[in-house]
Amino acid sequence: MKIYIMRHGETDWNTQKRLQGRTDIPLNENGRKLAKITAEALKEIPFDLAISSPLERALETARIVMGERNAPILTDERIIEISFGVFEGMISGRENYEIPDPEFSNFFRAPDKYEPPSDGEDIRSLGVRTKAFMDDILNREEYQDKTILITTHGGAMRGLLNSVRTFEMSDFWNGGVPKNCCVAILECRDKKAEVLEENKIYYQV
Repeated sequence: MKIYIMRHGETDWNTQKRLQGRTDIPLNENGRKLAKITAEALKEIPFDLAISSPLERALETARIVMGERNAPILTDERIIEISFGVFEGMISGRENYEIPDPEFSNFFRAPDKYEPPSDGEDIRSLGVRTKAFMDDILNREEYQDKTILITTHGGAMRGLLNSVRTFEMSDFWNGGVPKNCCVAILECRDKKAEVLEENKIYYQV
């Protein structure tokens, strides 16, 4: 089995540095462009199926990359983005910072200390569900000879990758939030996955 995990293309909220989480924000035109460039780079990959977060920005990314392939695109709630609850839509960039919790920056800087709002999701919960998804995929007999595209989100993508390697929660981000349309490639043998490449982008930054 070979798995390509991809973060969705750019959205307007990405450019505005707004927390998206579960809010269903579509790709913008640049996001579609980045997805098309990535699709062209992956055009020779014989994807047998795609599995996407149900949010439109990830689902449209999957549709663009899969193109004319006669292969199913499935959705799975376990790879949806982490919920930021009442903070969704607020700006987290240095300019015009809107988040009322002074400790929110722990989400990026000290994930082991992050405490979500009462209606949000914590990082450990994200890790549990993304690991459950990955374990499910790796153990399905019908997938053992398949090449699979997974389209998801920045936080969920880190959760998926961290589920197949040893890591410290303080280093959850492993160097930073994945860029839009970045790709990680995993090779899976005997129901165990190895990360071959990570943070790979096919467009000019």
